[in-house]
Amino acid sequence: MSPRLHCHPLPLLLAAALTLPAHAERAVYNFNPEWRLAVADPAEAAQAAFDDSAWKKVTLPRAWNEDDAFSKDIVDHSTGIAWYRKHFTLPATAKGQKVFLEFEGARQAAEVYVNGRRVGRHENGINAFGFDITSALKAGDNVVAVRTDNRWDYREQATNQRYQWSDKNFNANYGGLPKNVRLHVTDKLYQTLPLYSTLGTTGVYAYAKDFDIANRRAAVWAESEVRNDHQQARSFAYDVTVRDEDGKQVAHFTAPAQSVAPGATVTVKAGGPVAGLNFWSWGYGYLYDVVTTLKVNGRPVDTVVTRTGFRQTEFANGMVKLNGRVIQMKGYAQRTSNEWPAVGMSVPAWLSDYSNGLALASNANLIRWMHITPWKQDVESLDRLGMMHAMPAGDSEADVTGRRWEQRIEAMRDAIVYNRNSPSIVFYESGNRGVSEAHMLEMKALRDKFDPHGGRASGSREMLTEKLQQTAEYGGEMLYINKSARIPMWAMEYSRDEGARKFWDNLTPPFHRDGDGPLHKGQDASVYNRNQDSHAIENVKRWYDYWRERPGTGTRVSSGGVNIVFSDSNTHHRGAENYRRSGEVDAMRIPKDGYYAHQVMWDGWVDVEQPRAHIVGHWNYTPGTVKSVTVISSADKVELTLNGKPLGAGRQSERFLFTFDDIAWQPGELKAVGYDASGKQVCEAVLATAGAPTALKLTAIASPKGWQADGADLALVQVEAVDAQGRRNPVALNTVTFDVQGPAEWRGGIAQGPDNHVLARALPVEGGVNRVLLRSSTQAGKVTVKASADGLAPAELALASIPVKVQGGLANALPSGGLPVNLSRGPTPATPSFKVSRVAVPVAAVQAASNGADAAKTFDDDETTYWASKPGQGEPSITYTLAEAATLNEIVVKLSGWRERSYPLRVWVDGEEVYAGMTPKNLGYATLPLKPRKGSTVKVALNGVADESNAIKLTEVANQAIVDTGANQTPKGVLSIVEIEFYKAP
Repeated sequence: MSPRLHCHPLPLLLAAALTLPAHAERAVYNFNPEWRLAVADPAEAAQAAFDDSAWKKVTLPRAWNEDDAFSKDIVDHSTGIAWYRKHFTLPATAKGQKVFLEFEGARQAAEVYVNGRRVGRHENGINAFGFDITSALKAGDNVVAVRTDNRWDYREQATNQRYQWSDKNFNANYGGLPKNVRLHVTDKLYQTLPLYSTLGTTGVYAYAKDFDIANRRAAVWAESEVRNDHQQARSFAYDVTVRDEDGKQVAHFTAPAQSVAPGATVTVKAGGPVAGLNFWSWGYGYLYDVVTTLKVNGRPVDTVVTRTGFRQTEFANGMVKLNGRVIQMKGYAQRTSNEWPAVGMSVPAWLSDYSNGLALASNANLIRWMHITPWKQDVESLDRLGMMHAMPAGDSEADVTGRRWEQRIEAMRDAIVYNRNSPSIVFYESGNRGVSEAHMLEMKALRDKFDPHGGRASGSREMLTEKLQQTAEYGGEMLYINKSARIPMWAMEYSRDEGARKFWDNLTPPFHRDGDGPLHKGQDASVYNRNQDSHAIENVKRWYDYWRERPGTGTRVSSGGVNIVFSDSNTHHRGAENYRRSGEVDAMRIPKDGYYAHQVMWDGWVDVEQPRAHIVGHWNYTPGTVKSVTVISSADKVELTLNGKPLGAGRQSERFLFTFDDIAWQPGELKAVGYDASGKQVCEAVLATAGAPTALKLTAIASPKGWQADGADLALVQVEAVDAQGRRNPVALNTVTFDVQGPAEWRGGIAQGPDNHVLARALPVEGGVNRVLLRSSTQAGKVTVKASADGLAPAELALASIPVKVQGGLANALPSGGLPVNLSRGPTPATPSFKVSRVAVPVAAVQAASNGADAAKTFDDDETTYWASKPGQGEPSITYTLAEAATLNEIVVKLSGWRERSYPLRVWVDGEEVYAGMTPKNLGYATLPLKPRKGSTVKVALNGVADESNAIKLTEVANQAIVDTGANQTPKGVLSIVEIEFYKAP
């Protein structure tokens, strides 16, 4: 896929910012440069005269314990006190104006001082915060000092309460100031900042309503909270301009002049209909600049540019609609830290785009950030890319009460206010576990107060009961498949297996047999510790259950799910390594086979729209090797050839898996060709045998703006072991030694070995490839990277960093300024996203041989209720009368104990047996194929005793109550049905 990218001409933007007249558009400065850092707690560090000359020079964002990322287990991340200090000088135009500091976040707590005066504290470790520092400033040199404390057991000073989300399992502890900082200079009549907890203000809110998608129309509005800090009342007019991606004005609105008293705050708004809009969509990150200006006597005194996009959403009938088109959730539950080795979360904005863009290129449409709100940089990245996401507040894994609930409410309030202009946010997540009805109502009230027009569903994990579905606007369990005809239900963390990228299969060095690994909680590793082959196959098997219950398959549907995680993460883990290896890419964002599996299955809004094929693994084996070949494809039929010789058609399973048994390896070309139902070729994939590695190859991956010499920008350097034709050898494991000359800091990469080779100058390629990171210095210049390995020709790469202007500690170029938007998928298609593949036949009445009072619970669209036969009280059976006579071809049933238990069932339609067999173990719903028979009554009966052998095991979950499916409460001789559905062909 060749993405269409669109960007503003950065030099023109900077020139405009530097030449504006005084008291026009506010000045917003990049406050990241020229900090000093000490991991210590000197007594006088807050004082302006304190000597910090021996402290380490750093550019933010920078976690002081960044070296720990992937070199240490999460429980061992370094904690304690660290100070950050910075000298800065304001331009002469700032005299007499308001000055604010905006921090995108700190971990855990930050105490901020300006020129020795304490200006405020922020403690929750999640949200953005800021302070009015006007009164603390002086002419000339100023000093800001920040004392940070990232202890795991940090307690809120006013209440002595710990924060639930400061958790050693989920929330990697990258301490200090790991996010961006800005400085704002405004007139004393100004639009406030969206920093509610520390400033009590809400800023600008831009939104659209009254959508007419087909005709590309909507009403666009802007609201600004305006404060007057002059000594006298001020009368002002409000001006709103909407500019498209090309900078062209597409709308202009004004509000009548009004007066605001000194010290007072008012909210003003203006808007109206706009035609010819480009609606933000999946893979189409079209953004507008909404420019809001305050004018006094016709002269602009404060201007704010809000970058946003417009899109319509709907959450009903068990489905999500984006711009009127149904979309099934397909994506990843990603740790909010989104970290990299030896850097942690503190990467430049372009690298956030690169990482998140890979998820998009795998055909994901949703990121569910886990446990805490993401930082602004990731939110804006998903805006540019066209990727939806679910934004949590702060949580570990339980509903809470008292001050802990208040902390979560405050975190969500601040997150909504700060991020509500981002079109990528589609869900507000109230908890990583279900929350009570009262708590759900509180969260919805926050949304309704601060974001009434954003088109975002407020919900939580679980929320399965009929009563909770009347309150929440979406839900879904962590592990299991849920369906609903009411609110959308999507899985929050499915497919939890792990597999290191180094392990292809048990036939390839280093010969990781599927399931090898250390014990976890006394259980062997067979249920989770995989190699690339089986990890990719398992990803297909797990997604198949969601695909089978997708929109278009009945009245009750699954709205999809998110796979845990996208990139290997320095958080909760089970393997020999100290990090989680469930990612579809590794920690350096090199794809595994599971990445391509998702690319195949997810290429469509609901149904597959672009057929693909991917051959799992490689084709570099030793003579005499015989193996099964798996092709993952969305074609209807797949055939395989080896060096042009036909090997037949694959055995299809789980819709997307095609297996070719006992293929004898020969060097050459292995080709898979996919055909549609009519026999037309629709896709193909090729694996070719590479020769022995003869040389190294280096490739640079850097910002589209160039490598900035700001002391924070990163360049990614890929190294490959290639054969004489320049092809990567997929089984090479050579150790590569790097030498770097020039103004750059080595941050290195990761590989299996001592300390995961973090920060090491020598590390192996895995599967023939690896990557390392270089950080720029504040000195621009040429950097030379040399790579060598025994027996291979060396490689050399030249990079050049670009000068960055910093004056008085301030820079004009903001971290994300000038980055392109992604328009690769185009606008939302007007066509339906799915074909109806089956039609549900409703139930009119039900009778049961025993416990008849509960029989209707089997079709009440509530997965927390069920019917169970009573032992010794007649046949374990239940009979349904359909609302109409129909020729049934399938029954879909959720049975108590679905994960552990197979039930021997018999089914009759109007007295004729149409099914007899064992139900498959699954993560929610089993589909039973029926012999077609028209009728109006259906009897389902247990035919023996349930089988619990080969249960699906989920040993990693600490709280086993989460994984309970009811098997322990249901005797094997009892038939227990949670939900049942009857289907006919369309």
